Amino acid sequence: MAIINVTPDSFSDGGRHMNVDVAVAHALKAVEEGAVILDIGGESTRPGAEPVTPLEEQRRILPVIEALANSTDCLISVDTYRAETAMLALEAGAHIVNDVYGLRHDPAMTTVVAETGAGLIMMHTGRGREAEKLADVIDDQRFFFSRQMDVAAKGGIDRDRIILDPGFGFAKDRDEDFSLMARFEELTSLDMPLLVGTSRKRFIGFTTGRDQADQRDVGTAATTTMLRLAGASLFRVHNVAVNRDALRMADAVLQARGADTETDN
Repeated sequence: MAIINVTPDSFSDGGRHMNVDVAVAHALKAVEEGAVILDIGGESTRPGAEPVTPLEEQRRILPVIEALANSTDCLISVDTYRAETAMLALEAGAHIVNDVYGLRHDPAMTTVVAETGAGLIMMHTGRGREAEKLADVIDDQRFFFSRQMDVAAKGGIDRDRIILDPGFGFAKDRDEDFSLMARFEELTSLDMPLLVGTSRKRFIGFTTGRDQADQRDVGTAATTTMLRLAGASLFRVHNVAVNRDALRMADAVLQARGADTETDN
């Protein structure tokens, strides 16, 4: 999944793709490099970012989504927590709603996803739920997703249309991010496809000493490899080419593991 930020203030690429033509060209290049999903967002979710109005968010992303829907067969996701924006994006040609609040911000989001038949990426976050957050990082993931999957089911969203995102970097400190990575395989017990978004995050910069976000692609690829081996299925990244290479290596190891298992049996 390629990150296409149509924002002036995203932590890594803010301001680079504000023009519709530039954003579309960037997205199509990502497809050439191997992206199978294009994730279009119009509001930065970095810590401290100023929220934008729904109208401004829509002004930024809808022309890009419409242009891409007419230019590629690649799946398109809309990165929004607003039901109104999600509906308009789906009407413009998007296929998936990527909700960073996991159906917790806008009650109408469940209805939009259910009635349109869109896919849903449900992300775990600690924002706004500090009082209920469990101390153990995996227990908190399971608690959050169990409850929000119930919300989705009661709202009419089919389970097979949902992808779970553990939310690296979202209301988590560095230790929590590393604990989540170290124990990621435990999340496969949820029996759901898992998407991860570690790309260029601060905990990678801290560990590698790379202060500039766009210098963290090698560190990102390392996390991609580790998390693929631990059971992740989808990867939301800025640099598609580097992470595709990392995934090819990880998948070769997984294939060898499978072959060894078949031989042993």
